[in-house]
Amino acid sequence: MLLNLNADLGESFGPWTMGDDQRLLKVVDSANVACGFHAGDPLVMSHTITAAREAGVSIGAHPGFADLQGFGRRAMTLPPDELRALIQYQLAALDGISRSMGLTMSHIKPHGALNNMACEDRDMADVVVQAVSDYDNTLIFLAPVMSQLAAAASEASLNTALEIFADRAYTATGTLVPRGKPGAVLESAAQCIDHVKAMIEAQGIVTEDGDVLPAEFHSICVHGDNAHAVDTAQQIRTELLNQGHELLSLPEIMQRS
Repeated sequence: MLLNLNADLGESFGPWTMGDDQRLLKVVDSANVACGFHAGDPLVMSHTITAAREAGVSIGAHPGFADLQGFGRRAMTLPPDELRALIQYQLAALDGISRSMGLTMSHIKPHGALNNMACEDRDMADVVVQAVSDYDNTLIFLAPVMSQLAAAASEASLNTALEIFADRAYTATGTLVPRGKPGAVLESAAQCIDHVKAMIEAQGIVTEDGDVLPAEFHSICVHGDNAHAVDTAQQIRTELLNQGHELLSLPEIMQRS
């Protein structure tokens, strides 16, 4: 398969450090960079973009709810015009810094509760997708498989890349098991590798009950804030290459798909 490894990066804030971006950028193919609302700040964004450029990693915006205290993982209900503005503000922030540093922002992937809610709420998904389309309809929209976000982006004729999560369990309907439930987040690199291998072999999502939901996918996400993120990403990369898969950036994947 042609596959992509992506990670959520740039999620430090001021003196507070989240994850090991420098090491992850040596492993992944694409980085989803926080835009200052759920995490990140202008200097962190700048440093992350610089490191991504040096590593040859493609970058995308990772907009979330304005929720630094909750890391963007708390549900919020916003009017459509406010949600649209919130997303476009963050797209413009990362896009502007990227351009000034000689790197092109190539994709967008919503973060946390914003992403999870829009995956299940088609009206919300349509607002998110329209905000992106109005800003730049050439951006790749990275969305979870079998989600309303993916359906909305595809129907809006956006270049839609589909992702699975290496470190998250799936429900019987293909959504992520809520983080508060036991087993929602896989606790070791070995579990994540087995999970990814099972989904590649099954060509779809493998649920927490072992059922298979057939689905096409292009990208595999490793969350950068997990304690074992770097080891997991490195071992997944090694395993995929050993199995003969080709790992590419998101723009390369979509050009060849």
